[in-house]
Amino acid sequence: MMNKQTTIRWGGIIILGILIVMIGGVFLLQSVSAKDAQKRFKILHIMSYHSPWKWTDDQFQGFKDALRELDIEYKVYQMDTKNRSSEEWKQEAGRQARELIDTWKPDLVYTNDDNAQIYVAKYYVNSDIPFVFSAVNAAPETYGFKGSKNVIGILEQEHFIPTVDLLSKIVPNVKKIAVITDEDPTWPGVINRMKKKAASELRDIEFVGWDIISTFEEYKQKIKYYEGKIDAVCLLGIFTFKDEKGNNVPFEKVARWTVENSNLPDFSFWKDRIPKGTLCTVTVSGYEQGYAAGEMARGILVEGRKPSSYSFKPTVKGEPVLSLARAKKLGLKVRTSVLLTAEVIEKFEWEK
Repeated sequence: MMNKQTTIRWGGIIILGILIVMIGGVFLLQSVSAKDAQKRFKILHIMSYHSPWKWTDDQFQGFKDALRELDIEYKVYQMDTKNRSSEEWKQEAGRQARELIDTWKPDLVYTNDDNAQIYVAKYYVNSDIPFVFSAVNAAPETYGFKGSKNVIGILEQEHFIPTVDLLSKIVPNVKKIAVITDEDPTWPGVINRMKKKAASELRDIEFVGWDIISTFEEYKQKIKYYEGKIDAVCLLGIFTFKDEKGNNVPFEKVARWTVENSNLPDFSFWKDRIPKGTLCTVTVSGYEQGYAAGEMARGILVEGRKPSSYSFKPTVKGEPVLSLARAKKLGLKVRTSVLLTAEVIEKFEWEK
């Protein structure tokens, strides 16, 4: 029969043993984590659009910054679907991207914007390759991502109400707005969200049109038609308007024509539109989109997390931006309180 002192001694030995096991486990986890962090990873980045372009470049930079101390070999495939928007090219770009995945066999694929999901990522749902996306406008179930084991990412949800609030501070008594967009498949999901929010949160403003336009000439006619009938126009998609030969008109040309020929205050949801002449936005941050996607990729590659352990979510940070040059051309006097709280672009891009 053990005395009290012996019992205490054995109790101490047991506790010490438990502590040693726990400390050993911690060191083991740390060594595994360190080993994973030192591993060389292969990541394929598939852009829906092209580079150089601030929207895509900011996303990729944010993604890389979230993984900056890891040893990563990147490959980039640009689908270029803003400049080449025919269905034939999109199908071919998707085929080339999928061929690259199958031959290079990356550890993870990072896709951004909707076309990369339509023509690439959806073909790999529930495969063994993890996919992380950013800047997706459609609901995840549109591409079969909801409930999948290997696809996760960051949704792009425009700051619609804050942008209209900013517009109202610049343009007095906004009561009627029209929305104009091209035929890119990105926009139906955006329009649906806008309509729902407009109905519930902007009841004092009438949205008189949701126009989907195919040609640059039709766009010009629509802008002239709305002058004197509305107070502002939302320029949603202005990338795939066709010229008389069926080619895409560069969106810089569309934006500049608008500045030089329209007296309608205009807004959109992306910062890169403002130097090109659009009046204002509360912008979606491409960098924040990419960084959030990169954090998910880190968890998958280094921590061993399953993509399905994450939730689909949007980024929430918005930044007010306005074109003072456009405001002056429209004869608008912007209040000091607005100028002090927004990023101000003083010149048009072509004046620099």
